Amino acid sequence: MTVSMPLMMRGTVGFVCCPVPVPVPVPVRPLQNSLPNCFLGRRPNDHASSRVIVRRNRRGIVAMSMEAGVGVMGTKLGMMSVFEPEGTVVPVTVIGFREGNIVTQVKTPATDGYHAVQVGYRRVRDRKLTKPELGHLEKAGAIPMRHLQEFRLQSVDGFEPGERLVIEDILKEGDLVDVSGNSIGKGFQGGIKRHNFRRGPMTHGSKSHRALGSIGAGTTPGRVYKGKKMPGRMGGTKTKVRKLKIIKIDTELRVVMIKGAVPGKPGNLLRITPAKIVGKNIPKN
Repeated sequence: MTVSMPLMMRGTVGFVCCPVPVPVPVPVRPLQNSLPNCFLGRRPNDHASSRVIVRRNRRGIVAMSMEAGVGVMGTKLGMMSVFEPEGTVVPVTVIGFREGNIVTQVKTPATDGYHAVQVGYRRVRDRKLTKPELGHLEKAGAIPMRHLQEFRLQSVDGFEPGERLVIEDILKEGDLVDVSGNSIGKGFQGGIKRHNFRRGPMTHGSKSHRALGSIGAGTTPGRVYKGKKMPGRMGGTKTKVRKLKIIKIDTELRVVMIKGAVPGKPGNLLRITPAKIVGKNIPKN
C-alpha cells in the first residue's frame, strides 16, 4: 500500500507539485495461522491445543501411523519347522528377545500433541551412547539401550516411564501381528531380478537377452518419466509383513514362533505390533 505525498520542485517559472509514493507498512498474518487446517494437522473444528496428527520431515508433511496397540521389539534368530497336532508342517520364524522393551517416555497431547509410548530395546554399555541419550534414559529410570521406537496409540493410560513390558501379556498364541524390519540388501540389480521383467530370446540371432529395452519415447516427451522401472539398488529398505499368526510362545527360552517369513536376516531388529484391522481395533478414519 502506498500513499502519494506532494513534492515541490523548482522550475524555470515556479514550483511544480509531483506526487511521490511513500510505502506504508501493512500488517501480515503469521504463516502458521494462515495455513489450512490440513497442513497444520488439525481438523476444521479443532482448537490450537488439540492433538497434532502429522509430522514434518525434509520431504514435507507425512501422516503418522496409528498402531492397534503397544508393541515390542525383538531379534530374528532364524527359521524352522513346527508340526501341528494333526501332523501339518508349518514353517515358522523364531524371534528372540534381549534385555529391554522398557517404556522410556510417555507422550500426551499436553506435552507433545498426541498419544504415544516410546520403548527401548537391547542393553548396551554406557560408552556406546551419547550423553544426551544417556540423560534421556536416566530421566525415565531405564538402563542404557541401543534402540528407541515409538508406538502411537489412541490412549496411553496405564503406561509409566521405566515400566518393563511383558511379552506374554502383549502377545498371545493364535494372535495376528504385523512384523516390520529392514529387508536383506541385494545390491545393484537388473530389471529381471528387481522388477520380474522377462528376458528376450537367447537364440535365432537375438541381440537383446537381459537388457532393459526401450525406456520412453523420443521428441515427445523428450525425457524419461519419473518412477520408471529400471535397474537399481534392491532391498535394504523398511518392510512390513502383515497379519502373521503366532504359532507358539516359549516363556522359558523367551522366544516367539511366527508363521511365515519376516524381513531381514538372522540378527535383524524387528518391530512386532498387533495386526491393524480397520474397524475392529483401529478407527476407520
